[in-house]
Amino acid sequence: MFTKSMLFVALFAAAAAAQAQAWPSRPVKIVVSFPPGTTPDTVARVVAPRMQAALGQPVVVENRAGAGGNIAADAVAKSEPDGYTLLVSTNAAVATNKVLYDNLPYDPERDLAPISLLATAPQALVTHASVPVKSFKEFLDYARSNPGRMSYGTTGSGSAAHLTMELLKADARLFIVHIPYRGFPQAVTDTLAGNIQTMFAIIPGVLPHIKAGKLNPLAVTALKRSALLPEVPSVQELGFPQLESLAWIGLLAPSKAPPAAIERLSVEAQKALADPEARRILTNAGFDVAGTTAAQFRAWQQSEIAKWGKVIRATGAKPD
Repeated sequence: MFTKSMLFVALFAAAAAAQAQAWPSRPVKIVVSFPPGTTPDTVARVVAPRMQAALGQPVVVENRAGAGGNIAADAVAKSEPDGYTLLVSTNAAVATNKVLYDNLPYDPERDLAPISLLATAPQALVTHASVPVKSFKEFLDYARSNPGRMSYGTTGSGSAAHLTMELLKADARLFIVHIPYRGFPQAVTDTLAGNIQTMFAIIPGVLPHIKAGKLNPLAVTALKRSALLPEVPSVQELGFPQLESLAWIGLLAPSKAPPAAIERLSVEAQKALADPEARRILTNAGFDVAGTTAAQFRAWQQSEIAKWGKVIRATGAKPD
C-alpha cells in the first residue's frame, strides 16, 4: 500500500510538473481596468502583440472599466491563479486604494502579484481657458477667492490626479470639488467643455488641447521641467516639491499564479518594452518606459502605498 501511495504521489507530481512546463498552452487574457483609448489601454495594446509573439499563444486585451479600476482588479485577483488572466491597471487600484477605501474587496499587495511596471508619466495642472489665471500663483489666489466654485476631474478616487490635488488643497488651503470619471477621456472632455474647471492630467493626454489654447498649463508634477512643456515650471520651482507625482501603469496576476509563469511574463514584458518600435510609440505618446522585474515592481508598489498612504491619512481624502 505504501509503495502504491508513493507511486501515486510521484505520478501526480510528474503530471503537475509537466503541466507547469507546458505553460502557456492556451490564450492569455489581459484585463485593462479602463475603457478603450485610455492610457492603460494604449500601453496594454503595445505590449500584448509582442508578448503574444514571444509566448506563441494569443494574448487578448479585454476592457473592464469601473470604480477607478477596482472592478477589474477585484475580478483578476479572484480569478483562477493559473497565469492566464492578467491585469493592466494604474496607481489607484494597484496601490493607493488599499489605504483610501475602508472596505476594498481585495488587497492589492496580498491578492495581486506584480509582474512588471510598464510605464510612468508626469502630470500637468491645467485649467479651462475661461478660468482667469495664467500662473500657478494666480490659480491659488483664484481658488482661495472662490471656495467651492471650482471643480476638478480625475479617473477616479485614489488616482494620482486625485491624491495630488487633495495634497495641494490641504497644503494651500483650497476648496475645490472632486468629480471622478470612469476614464481619462471623459474627464478631459468635460474640462474642455468647461463643465469642470481644472485637473491634474498626464501631459500627452492634454498636450494637443494646450497647443490649441483650450487648456492652460500651470505646473508639472516633477522636480524638473518636462521636455513636452518646457515653458511650464515644475512643482519644485514653485515651492511645492511634495506634489511630485507620477501616473503609472503596471502588469499583474493573481497572487497565487505559478512563479514560473510570473517570471516568464515579467521577462517577456521587459523584452516587449525594449522593442525599439514599442519604445518609439510610447515615448511619442509621452510615456517614460519602465519595464521592471517583478521584484522591482513590488518595491515600487510598496513605496507608493507608503508615500500616498501618508497623504490620504493627513488630508482625510475619501473616495467619491
